[in-house]
Order: sequence, then structure tokens, then C-alpha cells
Amino acid sequence: MSTLSVQDHGVAHHEDDHGQHHHKATFLNTYIFSQDHKMIAKQFLITGMTMAFIAMILSILFRIQLAYPDKAFPLMETLLGRFAPGGRLDSNFYLALVTIHGTIMVFFVLTAGLSGTFANLLIPLQLGVRDMASPFMNMLSYWFFFIASVIMLSSFLVQKGPASGGWTIYPPLSALPKAMPGSGMGMTLWLISMVLFIASQLMAGINYVSTILNMRTKGMDLWKMPLSVWALFLTAILGVLSFPVLVAGVVLLVFDRSFGTSFYLSEIVLNGTQIQPYEGGSPILFQHLFWFLGHPEVYIVIMPAMGISSEVMSVNSRKPIFGYHAMVYSLIGITVLSFIVWGHHMFVTGMNPFLGGVFMITTLIIAVPSAVKTFNWLATLWRGNIRFTSAMLFAIGMVSFFISGGLTGIFLGNAALDINLHDTYFVVAHFHLVMGSAAIFGMLAGVYHWFPKMFGRMMNERLGYLHFWLTFIGAYLVFFPMHFMGLDGVPRRYYAFTEFESMKQWLSVNTFVTWAAIMSAVAQVAFLFNFIHSIFWGKKAPQNPWESNTLEWTTPVEHLHGNWPGEIPTVYRWPYDYSKPGAEHDFIPQTVPLSQTMSSNLPHDFEDNPVGLEEHTKWASTQKSNEEVK
Repeated sequence: MSTLSVQDHGVAHHEDDHGQHHHKATFLNTYIFSQDHKMIAKQFLITGMTMAFIAMILSILFRIQLAYPDKAFPLMETLLGRFAPGGRLDSNFYLALVTIHGTIMVFFVLTAGLSGTFANLLIPLQLGVRDMASPFMNMLSYWFFFIASVIMLSSFLVQKGPASGGWTIYPPLSALPKAMPGSGMGMTLWLISMVLFIASQLMAGINYVSTILNMRTKGMDLWKMPLSVWALFLTAILGVLSFPVLVAGVVLLVFDRSFGTSFYLSEIVLNGTQIQPYEGGSPILFQHLFWFLGHPEVYIVIMPAMGISSEVMSVNSRKPIFGYHAMVYSLIGITVLSFIVWGHHMFVTGMNPFLGGVFMITTLIIAVPSAVKTFNWLATLWRGNIRFTSAMLFAIGMVSFFISGGLTGIFLGNAALDINLHDTYFVVAHFHLVMGSAAIFGMLAGVYHWFPKMFGRMMNERLGYLHFWLTFIGAYLVFFPMHFMGLDGVPRRYYAFTEFESMKQWLSVNTFVTWAAIMSAVAQVAFLFNFIHSIFWGKKAPQNPWESNTLEWTTPVEHLHGNWPGEIPTVYRWPYDYSKPGAEHDFIPQTVPLSQTMSSNLPHDFEDNPVGLEEHTKWASTQKSNEEVK
């Protein structure tokens, strides 16, 4: 079908009329191979949540090992078989757990789960579009992601276990199939999975960018777009430009593994005796290719969470977002700068100190747009008429993690300090707060806020509060102590610290952190119950439960293909007209013409509408003369 043909304004599209372009609705094409962006958003969300729960279980398993390194747990052997002989985790399998946990969380949950869900849900609904530019490619992007997820998890079923070279898969552990047990078939499956995953992200990103640039409804210029859409737009651009570089790196890795080339390998000796026939390669080349994606990737993860939190905080503060233009320009600044900071992951690779200085400066500069966003969030909250919904709490939590995790980034961005801190628990603490926890909280804010739009029902607020406080406190208890371990030089990824006298003192902290992690995991059960129960038995949602201004709340509660019955609404104003002086209500939807809100209009509302400004001036002078007569 022609996707652009349904975007006409003049024709009324009812569900039945719109349906004639589609095959008869069956279970398969409604729930499985659906081309409707709203269903695809739910598929991304539920798959992302499933992967998140799996990654969480993996993290609990390796945290138990760190807390009780010398203790045997018979249950562990029952569950994991050959990977936990005698009830103790195998040291190679410990590294596999860390590797797959990191891979799932960074890529499958916080990239596809977050962007896939909210880009699919919000881009068409907030911009007044019937569906994505290419619904078929949209469906394909989900199924590539799903297949990639299955292949990644299937690596647990191979004889020697999954990939175990860390989520960054540095050579030689990833380039030599015999380097360690997880370097064989498990690593091959990791590489296949990631290539399919990147194909999925490229299809999705191209779709999102095309839809935003070409298909906005009448009146919706770029400066009337909500910040959630701006963030998703720039995230998609980042992904389309940076993911192919990792594919190039992975292809060269496959060549080294299977065809005897030496892109990343040189003078390698296996087990102290077997001299390998490789020369001339450089593992540093892989690091450059990996981190050229890897650093934009952390912004691909955090920017949608920033956009979602901006939207949620403005709606629930009953205030316009502070500094809308500054917020957009800071997102653009982050997008551009994120391509020239990747070297800060490589300060200890022996790079030229001058080049290290350049990367240090760009890293400190990228903190500026992030700080602008932080101040604007705080200014939005300042003296707002705040509604503490579950979504609002998670959005505020996201800002908290972003500040506390971002501050430690200034330490790590300094080339001299990084020599001491690199590859210690300080790094683990930093990115789990600023990227992991902040992005998860942004994602959860979005789930609580748009749940009524996705499922037509409300989530239970009390369970939401319980979920927030346990997760918020738990995350800080897990990651904050790690800063002190890192400052003391405790390295990450070690299987046990009991071998080292200098690190034995941290065993009690590791035990504390493990129990905090278990508490946080239990809190997610409250969320899971709330989520599933509310889908089927939650209170029915009104059309606009949060009294929000954006277009998605003008669509009917009952989903229909094409989103709006009849004409798509026209947009007349920006999305943040909350608590406007002189207005009847504390929110004015984007679809309300300026001619209907004369008492609250301001001169800058008519920047691109000189006729409207003239009418407003006439109205204001009439009002003034009437008052004088009185």
C-alpha cells in the first residue's frame, strides 16, 4: 500500500475505510507480524522487558559469586549443571555471565527496548501521522531484533558456553577461537546475533528519520515537536551513522577468526607453547572501531530517556519546559560531539599524550550540553505545581542518577586520573549510574506515563511508588559503594578477590552490594505484577489521563489502524502551554487554535503568523478600551 496516500488531510479515514488497504485481520497479522506501529511498540517493549529480566538474573548469579567466592551452593549446580561444578560457578562461565549481561542490557534492552518502544509509539502519534513511512520495514526491524535476541540467548546451550571476552569483545579473546572456552561457538553466535541486531537498528533508524522529516501533520513544524520526538530523531541519526562502523569491525573479526587474516592479531602465543601464525595486526584497531560506535551508543541509550523525562516532567510540573530551544540545541550538541570523544575509553592503550589531551578536552566539552539539560530540568521543577505520579518519580530519579553518575565522568574523562581508575569498579559505578540506571528510569517513566495510551488502562499508582522507592534506593546501594572500591584499585571482572590480601577487605562490601542487588531485583516483581495485572484488569483509562497537550492524547482510547478516525488534527501551537496566565485551564492542547485563546496569547505565539498577531493586537486594544469605558 502507499503509505503516504493515507496522510491526506482532506479525506476522512474511518477504520473500515482504512482497513480496505490491509488484509483481513487475523491473529498472525494483528499480534505477530503486525505492521501497525502501536503493536510493534508493544512487541519491542515486552521483548525488551523479557531480556532485561534475563540480564538481571545473570547479574544476581555473578553477584552471588562475588559475595561468597568460597562457598558452594548445591542449587547452583542443579540449575547450571556443568557451568557450576560442585555448586561453585566455573571461572570461565563467570566471565560469560558478565559478558552476556552487559551485551543484553546495553544493546537489547536500552537500545532496542527503549528506542524501539517509544520511537514506534510516539513518533506517529505525537506528529499526527497514520503510521511509519514504511510499516513493512518497521515490522522487519522488530523481527530481526527478535531473532538476534534468540540467537544471543541460544549461546547458553552450546557445549563450551557463551561469549566470555566482556561485552566489548576485545581481541585476542574474541579473535582466537581457542583462547578460552567462550571464544569458540559462543563467540560466533554473539557476532551473528549482533550483525542481525545492527541490521534491525538501521532499518528502524532510517524509518524514524524519514517519518519525522517527511510526514508531520499540518502545522507541525520542527519547533512544535515535543522533546521526546527530538530526542528519538537525533538518536536515530546517531544510530544510522555509528552502527555500521561496528559491523565493519565485526566483519574483520570474523576474517581473523575464520580465514587466517591478521587485522587484530600479532605474535600471539597460546598456553605458553603454541606460537600462532599471525603478525602485523593491532588489537588497538578493534578498540577504535568498537568505541567509534561505543561512545555514540551511550548517547543512543540516554537521549531517549532524556526526551521522555523532559516530556513527563513538564506535564507533571504543570509548567512549560524551561528553555525549550536550549534543550533542543543541547541534544544537537551532544549528537555532534559524541562522535569525537571515543578516545577517552583508550587513554591507557599507549596513545600519544597529545591525542589524549584532545580527547580529554572534547570529553569535558560534551559535559556542557548535558549540564544545560540538567539545569533546565531543575528549573522546570522549580515552583511547579508538581503531581507526583509514578512516571514523575521515575523522571526525577533519572535526573538524580544522571547528575551523580555524570559527575564521576569528569574524573574518568581526565587522562591522568584515568590511568589509576581505568578498569576498576569506579568505571562500573560510573556507567551503571549515568547510563544504566538513568536510562532504565527514563524508560520506566515512559512506561508508566504512556501505559494508558498503549493498553487503554491505568497502572496501579501505589505499586508504582513501591517499585520506585525500592529500585531507587537499591540502585544507589548497589553502585555507590563501588566508587570507593575503584578508588582503592579493585579491578572489575575478577572472579574472586580472596586471592589478594589488599582486596580481601572489600569482601564485606561485595556481600552488602549483592544483597542490595537482590532487593532491587525483588522490587521488579512488583512492577511485573503491576504491568501484567493492569493490562487485563487495570482501571479503564480516560482519553487524556494526565491532561497533556501533545497529539497522542487526541486519539481514541480504543486503538484503530490509522490512529485518528476522520481527519488528522492540525497543530497550532507548541506542546508546552501549561499554566498559561489568562487561560481557562492549566493546559492548552496543540490542536486548539490561537483564535480560541485570545485572553492567554502572547506576542511570541505569533512568530510565524503575522495575520494572527494583527488580530491579537486588535483584540487586546479592544479589551483595553472596554476596561477604560468601565
